[in-house]
Amino acid sequence: MGSRFPSHQLSNGLYVSGRPEQPKERGPTMSSVAMPYTGGDIKKSGELGKMFDIPVDGSKSRKSGPITGAPSRTGSFGGAASHSGPIMPNAAARAAYTTSGAASSGAMSGSASLKKSNSGPLNKHGEPLKKSSGPQSGGVTPSGRQNSGPIPPVLPATGLITSGPISSGPLNSSGAPRKVSGPLESMGSIKNPSSGVHNQAVTILSQDDEFSFKKNFPKPIFWSLILLFVMGFIAGGFILGAVHNPILLIVVVVLFGAVAALFIWNNCFGRKAIMGYIAQYPDAELRNAKNGQFVKISGVVTCGNVPLESSFQKVPRCVYTSTSLYEYRGWDSKAANAKHRRFTWGLRSLESRAVDFYISDFQSGLRALVKTGFGARVTPYVDDSFVMDINAGSEEMSRDFSRWLAERNLSSDDRMMRLKEGYIKEGSTVSVMGVVQRNDNVLMILPPPEPFTTGCQWGKCICPASLEGIVLRCEDTSRNDVIPV
Repeated sequence: MGSRFPSHQLSNGLYVSGRPEQPKERGPTMSSVAMPYTGGDIKKSGELGKMFDIPVDGSKSRKSGPITGAPSRTGSFGGAASHSGPIMPNAAARAAYTTSGAASSGAMSGSASLKKSNSGPLNKHGEPLKKSSGPQSGGVTPSGRQNSGPIPPVLPATGLITSGPISSGPLNSSGAPRKVSGPLESMGSIKNPSSGVHNQAVTILSQDDEFSFKKNFPKPIFWSLILLFVMGFIAGGFILGAVHNPILLIVVVVLFGAVAALFIWNNCFGRKAIMGYIAQYPDAELRNAKNGQFVKISGVVTCGNVPLESSFQKVPRCVYTSTSLYEYRGWDSKAANAKHRRFTWGLRSLESRAVDFYISDFQSGLRALVKTGFGARVTPYVDDSFVMDINAGSEEMSRDFSRWLAERNLSSDDRMMRLKEGYIKEGSTVSVMGVVQRNDNVLMILPPPEPFTTGCQWGKCICPASLEGIVLRCEDTSRNDVIPV
């Protein structure tokens, strides 16, 4: 039937007015598969690993999804479809497409004017380059593989948070890092002296760090006194021989005896007097301490990142350890060191170490970091917790002591020996003298820039002594109850 209004018949047989709707071209339906968590391993990342010539796990590469149900193109219109997986065979007409992986060529039919272009940069004429970002199988298996560009020598940081160790530098052919950026800080105790020597966090102390009256007494004054007494003895002897008057010589002898007695007294009891001075020094409160103030803090010790272990007794979680071996030299015995005199005890071996630790102040309850590690200057006054005497020719030498000597290549040789060991373990009560420093609400006790002088103790006949670095004072921890922390 005729009508002015155009009409058309639907597929179900109904007639509707209007012209038939032109079929719209639908875009390809893309599907993607969620990538699994790789844990930072580039060998499990699929396409990313293939871009850098790194073998990937699995025999099949992961695809972002095939294109299914792509409609056929008619006429001269050609759409560009891009995908990262193989193209499924579809209708006769194929559009120009770009690939980033392996593309199966299949039978090409349709318009001969359609061209295939690969992904990549364009040349100066606007045409795509011949190199592709992945191999294409054009019916013949390629013998080599071409990448989209040269691999840089150092891969840039991606910002990914991985579960492996921190590494720096380029990756090798297997995807593993070539060089680790540094050793991870061990949380275990340093058990042997060789490991402490190569650890920068451990301060190795020597015999010079301990108190010595000879070292503290000024050398110019000492040699001036010797010169004066020599001149006095010469003058007194000359007067005694010339006029037979012994008064000057007697005065010089009395003065020399008094000075010698003072030197001997300080040499024997100077260390004990300094420990008494430290005990009488008033404790400061960290809450009110100013930046740069020299203070004394008493509190409980807590280990830092690198705890120590005592050398002989194997006491764990220490912040300071000292193990010394002494030998007695008789008339025909060997000397323990170059300065060892006869009929005295001489130091043969010393292992003394210190690390950073925390102290909880008794006055305020605040906790401060004591910087005694990393080569800091430390003056320890720590009582010995263990003393063992070994007689010459004794067959009752313990196995632990024999093993300890063998580990250090020391021989007994039928000598009289004495082993002393002192330590500060976690939970001990100590007194620390140093300079306060506040850095972003972090309290630290640092070594003072100049030595601290105790002054003359006239009542005890003790000469002034200088204390360098951080002063540590701890009594015998084996007799005291350790506070658990």
